[in-house]
Amino acid sequence: MKAAIMGYGTIGSGVAKILRENKDRIVFTVGEEIELKYVLDLRDFPGDPEEDKLIKDYKIIAEDPEVRLVVETMGGVEPAYTFVNAMLEAGKHVTTSNKALVAAKGAELIETARNHNVNFEFEASVGGGIPIIRAINTCLTGDVVEEISGIVNGTTNYMLTKMMNEGAQFDDVLKEAQANGFAEKDPTADIEGHDACRKIAILTSLVAGQQVDFEDIETEGISHITAEDIKYAKAMGRTIKLLARSKKEGDTYVARVAPYLLSTDNTLYHIDGVLNAVLVKGNMLGYAMFTGSGAGSLPTASAVVADLCDMAKHEGINIKIRWKKEKLNLADASKQKNEYFVRAKDDKEKIKEIFGDVNFVDAGIAGENGFITGTLEEDIFTEKKAKLSELLQVIRLG
Repeated sequence: MKAAIMGYGTIGSGVAKILRENKDRIVFTVGEEIELKYVLDLRDFPGDPEEDKLIKDYKIIAEDPEVRLVVETMGGVEPAYTFVNAMLEAGKHVTTSNKALVAAKGAELIETARNHNVNFEFEASVGGGIPIIRAINTCLTGDVVEEISGIVNGTTNYMLTKMMNEGAQFDDVLKEAQANGFAEKDPTADIEGHDACRKIAILTSLVAGQQVDFEDIETEGISHITAEDIKYAKAMGRTIKLLARSKKEGDTYVARVAPYLLSTDNTLYHIDGVLNAVLVKGNMLGYAMFTGSGAGSLPTASAVVADLCDMAKHEGINIKIRWKKEKLNLADASKQKNEYFVRAKDDKEKIKEIFGDVNFVDAGIAGENGFITGTLEEDIFTEKKAKLSELLQVIRLG
């Protein structure tokens, strides 16, 4: 079968490498070779093994009946959406690693694929090389997924791990992560939680079977986490992780992205560095965890190639994916219940007057008090914290 890659960056070049180097394995899996015919990119790549396949116009791929499989690794919603939609309408299977595209247009592209009896797959859009989407779509179809909790951004997990291990400040760790290639020049999408938000929106859409808009998800990043917070975390025997969470509430879900203080009995406590992990709870299965490399050229490309093989084996067959375009109205996040760790300048008597019984935490930091509240609804906690004269930090316990 002939294939094309749209976008020859880190992931696209990784896909080409796997198609070359693991050719025999792919032939065994699919029953025939997947041969790369075109590489679409505006740049030139002199000396690259695929240099002779480079083209500049996506319509060449769309209009070539030989090409049955297309990879999109350009990123962003446009022009990726226009290109992918054209491929599906031309009767070609498409796989993407593009979480921005999937979060915004996933349901629409799934419907277009169904209408043209082809497939739109996107395993690599969440968790890099972790096979979490295929697990939800094929392995957990007999379960109602009641909860998803994941570390789905390698950049922030790497940074928080460094901060925990070294007690360093956020800005210093960010500069080091950028120097080592673990953080982008503009790290906003990662450190402010936007990347993780899109990923939990995709996973929630799949388990709910309806469109979940990422703009509706309460999202908080890690840019406000300090070395002082790390000291308190260590004093509590906990660690700080940026979690993307979704939980079934009646006939809908409630979702949030935020830093959480995890204890050692939480399985996500032990996921360090650039690793990703997704913890899923099914109503029959109970808990299952999927973990592995969440980013990088070859781990992500591996998931893309797995989609290619799956689609090649389903030529002429549309694989049903349960994700309708109708929007799901999420449950009110302000009614979620949590314990909270708080740092404030107020004295202990005032803190107890506002919050009642709390557990104070001594991290050896003068001039402030750290404490853990009882379990409170989010909106009630918001009212109480407003009564503090100088609030320094709030982190939820997970």
